[in-house]
Amino acid sequence: MPRAEKKNGAGRFTPRARGGLPEKTVRTAAVFAVVLAAVFGMAACRRPAADSAETVSGTGEVQIYESFSTADIPAYSGEPSVTVNGDVPFFLEEDLTADPFESYAALDELGRCGAAFANICREIMPEEERGPIGEVRPSGWHTVKYAGIDKHYLYNRCHLIGYQLSGENANPENLITGTRYLNIEGMLPLENMVCSYVRQKGGHVLYRATPVFEGDNLLASGVLIEAESVEDKGASLSICRYCYNVQPGVTIDYATGESEGPPYQEE
Repeated sequence: MPRAEKKNGAGRFTPRARGGLPEKTVRTAAVFAVVLAAVFGMAACRRPAADSAETVSGTGEVQIYESFSTADIPAYSGEPSVTVNGDVPFFLEEDLTADPFESYAALDELGRCGAAFANICREIMPEEERGPIGEVRPSGWHTVKYAGIDKHYLYNRCHLIGYQLSGENANPENLITGTRYLNIEGMLPLENMVCSYVRQKGGHVLYRATPVFEGDNLLASGVLIEAESVEDKGASLSICRYCYNVQPGVTIDYATGESEGPPYQEE
């Protein structure tokens, strides 16, 4: 089956699609990416929007919708991810389409990724093994090892939309600096759920991964993952989870990506 054509966007959220994504959907995704990349905000969902985003004085909290704000994301307490909005994604009805597409927000002025948005289906899944990605240095990147971490490296180049889902490899607009814990314990299980569903059912899954940056931090505090089976409007698969960009036992400065942890001794 031929793969969907991919075209790079030019400084905006552009659908990489055969047939394209409706213009309204692109505008919705663009607003979503801009708001979340700035602060812990959330975007379009099946509920009336507030007139504008408002910052609650003295708290750093951003109120995007009357009934949802950054305060609804609890502090990390030992689990790699937390359910958001009852596991119901913030997609609009018109976002649900059977047309394959991929869309990646342009890097901002600090070199940070925005939302990655795709309709996961067999047409865009890879047919070859993943290639090297070491030449990409996402914002906040540091090469550092600590004891007690699988493979010892604190940071991975984390695909916002996993390679197994889209075939996107060394795309700077799809790679963030994420802890090993975020990559393996937080995001990978959700990606595997989507991959299994598409391969077994042959349907489509609308999928969006949005890195959340506080202020001008170079390291994302976490990633909001949304996924919904298109053909049955989420009856088979519905995911809305916030994955924490943390590493147990390691202290991280999210402004720079610098860290402190248990020393690793080379064997």
